[in-house]
Amino acid sequence: MRIAQISPLFEAVPPKLYGGTERVVSYLTEELVAMGHQVTLFASGDSITAAELDSAWPQALRLDPDIRDTLAPHFMQMENVCRRAGEFDVLHFHTDYQAMPLFAREHTPFLTTLHGRLDLPELKAALRHFNGAPLVSISDNQRTPLMELNWAATVHHGLPESLLTPQPVQPEYLAFLGRICPEKRPDRAIAIAHASGMKLRLAAKVDRADTAYYDTAIRPLLDGVQATLIGEIDEAAKPRFLSGAHALLMPIDWPEPFGLVMIEAMACGTPVIAYDCGSVPEVVEDGVTGFIVRSEAAAVAAVGRLHLLDRARIRARFVERFSARRMAEDYLAIYRALARAERRPQLRVVG
Repeated sequence: MRIAQISPLFEAVPPKLYGGTERVVSYLTEELVAMGHQVTLFASGDSITAAELDSAWPQALRLDPDIRDTLAPHFMQMENVCRRAGEFDVLHFHTDYQAMPLFAREHTPFLTTLHGRLDLPELKAALRHFNGAPLVSISDNQRTPLMELNWAATVHHGLPESLLTPQPVQPEYLAFLGRICPEKRPDRAIAIAHASGMKLRLAAKVDRADTAYYDTAIRPLLDGVQATLIGEIDEAAKPRFLSGAHALLMPIDWPEPFGLVMIEAMACGTPVIAYDCGSVPEVVEDGVTGFIVRSEAAAVAAVGRLHLLDRARIRARFVERFSARRMAEDYLAIYRALARAERRPQLRVVG
């Protein structure tokens, strides 16, 4: 098939550091190319891909010190896609509702994967306005605020099998990976580690919007010994960081749409201790790949049961459930169904 992948421009594809959506777009794009499909990636000019790259802006907006209006580059990107829409069998957007006003009027089949939370009032209103547009959720739970929309499928994220692998290191600490923000509850992670008598290493970034939270709620809890913030880490550093952890702590306090860090940990054979919120029960197999808890006390107790879990089995379940190949195959089934529904001959079918 000839497939267009349209990514947000805030981060490169793949992102240099943090960036969940753009990371998934990269994994999907590269897997589709590896399977023999003709893929064009619409993304920032500093993206790296085996697909054809069409860039409306030279670098990721997050890294552009001169950018003031982040909407303008996205408008340019949508125009680029529109001009080329007839070249593709399907257009796959990862840009929330931005494409819907324009491409609902086009003939090329399109779908949108929603990567974020759906309980925000203005977002709900916008999506309901285009309630016929085909959507993909990244977990069944993510759909809860908007069950009435046109959901084509749920596709769980996947990672390339060789991207993150178990490393021959001795686990020495508990890990927290992601962002320092109220909904991720790093304060809970620190409390759980302290009560467990274990060190905690936080590989996380602090966004400008979360600086006040970090300064008042988290910084006072960091002593550099028992709880240490090591900052953002890149993809190359993740295998050793996660393999060196007894478990990844994910004590979230919000409806997590998916939680890529959970399968990153599993890829390294590292158990996940996560609160029962959002997608967690769809991702973590309680007693197999980790433990699902509802309180700090339960999380502390779960730390004491980590020896019951088989890290080789955790890695095996990752391969079975969360590979990039499985993700790509799931999306291809949707693409083909959309193409058939449009009764348009595919320009090219490979494999």
